[in-house]
Amino acid sequence: MRKDLEIILNSTHDAMIAVNKDGIITLFNRAAEKLTGINKEYALKKEVEKVILNTRLMYILRTGDYELNRQQDLGNIKIITNRMPVKNENDEIIGAVAVFRDITEVKELFSQVTNLKEIQSMLEAVFNSTQDAISVVDQDGINLMINPAYTKLTGLSKKDVIGKIATADIAEGESIHLKVLKNKKPVKNARMKVGPNKKEVIATAAPMIVDGELRGSVGILHDVSDLMKLTDELDLAKEIIRKLEAKYTFEDIVGENIKIKEAIEKAKKAARIPATVLLRGESGTGKELFAHAIHNASNRKFNQFIRVNCTALSESLLESELFGYEEGAFTGAKKGGKKGLFEQASRGTIFLDEIGEISLSTQVKLLRVLQEKEVVRVGGSKSISVNVRIIGATNMNLENAVKEGRFRKDLYYRLNVIPIEIPPLRYRKDDLPALVFNSIRKLNQEYGRAITDISEEALELLKEHDWPGNIRELENIIGRAIINMKLNKTKIEKKHLPKIIENYIDILEKIEYKSSDEEKIEGLSDVVELAEKNHIVKILKKYNGNRTDTAKVLGISVRSLYYKIDKYKIE
Repeated sequence: MRKDLEIILNSTHDAMIAVNKDGIITLFNRAAEKLTGINKEYALKKEVEKVILNTRLMYILRTGDYELNRQQDLGNIKIITNRMPVKNENDEIIGAVAVFRDITEVKELFSQVTNLKEIQSMLEAVFNSTQDAISVVDQDGINLMINPAYTKLTGLSKKDVIGKIATADIAEGESIHLKVLKNKKPVKNARMKVGPNKKEVIATAAPMIVDGELRGSVGILHDVSDLMKLTDELDLAKEIIRKLEAKYTFEDIVGENIKIKEAIEKAKKAARIPATVLLRGESGTGKELFAHAIHNASNRKFNQFIRVNCTALSESLLESELFGYEEGAFTGAKKGGKKGLFEQASRGTIFLDEIGEISLSTQVKLLRVLQEKEVVRVGGSKSISVNVRIIGATNMNLENAVKEGRFRKDLYYRLNVIPIEIPPLRYRKDDLPALVFNSIRKLNQEYGRAITDISEEALELLKEHDWPGNIRELENIIGRAIINMKLNKTKIEKKHLPKIIENYIDILEKIEYKSSDEEKIEGLSDVVELAEKNHIVKILKKYNGNRTDTAKVLGISVRSLYYKIDKYKIE
């Protein structure tokens, strides 16, 4: 029997060395001789530490630990070794054994490595830790495996799925697993709903082929809402974070009114120094135009000008875009991290539109940029120096926001170094003719028209309007007037102006005040505000509360409409 065992051990390709509890070599097979170059007769009955340099078998004897798939140098070759204790029926260590082979052979025969259980454990760990929702079925379409990501996405546990047919998880749609098994071809990007909550997903599956035979199907699910959210955020980022050369100069700012000339002169002085500028004014007054002009008149004009709409991005996305992020800062973060806009705009200008709307946590980071001239990326700790000129813009009453705790006082003072108030159009109606003709010139190019004039009657009607949407609203009205004209006409008449102008004037003339309103009305601005409120309510009712359609009809932005709804407490 012992002779038979010796023949078997000498026939295996695996080298084996065994020691008793005292570390004396009791087994040294032929493969061990071949790999070590040591004669069996020399090795047997000797202490293992004197025969094999750097042996770990004595460690195994002392600890009872297992060492599996360990790489090790053995002379001029590399081996992979499994070491384990030998125990009797009383669980006492009576020896230790090492099984090893040339690593090149291990690579070639990887599928035959003795400890398949260890490999399986590793694969299961990968399967369970991936964030992709994965399900596996056998050749009969019976669910074999699902991972935690699958449970999280679908709301279905192993108990709900394992051992059941592939359609068990589907709320709406067809099983891609069954399609794969039927056609033996992959299925990509199939839309379906899964689980009790009818989660909408995009599914991809592929056949599992083993030794040329179909053994099942592997499927991956992706949450459609997450994909759509990412797509929307990317599209939004492209739309609202514009990296461009500032294209406007002070020559593009039209007006002779004393208030607008004061704003222009102050902006020109600001352009000559690197101080922070805060542009203040209602929506549509031309704050971005001023930001462009300041950049182009400064010594930074040959460097980057970046415009960011602070209200159009979520807090987390705004922070990562402004300050950048380090690799691994969050799921989906780029390898190597990403520079923020402050870093990209270094030696240039960054224009932060609607700066009053940023969160308090982002305000803290912005304050650091202004005070220390440095940023810290999201997920990082290292300070990065930046040399950037900040121009902020807001239509918010920042002083009230500071009192209410919505805006940091220290940031307010850092931003308000050079405040420039841009007057609303209703306070500079003497500029209307120049602004109208400027709009006509721009729109002629855009629409391919040749409008040359506007009638005095039409101009007077424009002067009677209060222009809540300011210059943006004026350009909208002139554009609609041009669209209303026949192609052969070159002069804008009163009849071409949108009805909103006449309706607005009619409201001012015909409005009846309740006693409670009369007590509040003290000046013309109060009359205008009441008329504006009533007209907004009227248009909102006409369009069943649809803000987008209402803003379009009023000729103002949706943001301005929401501002006015809040201002007038319209429900």
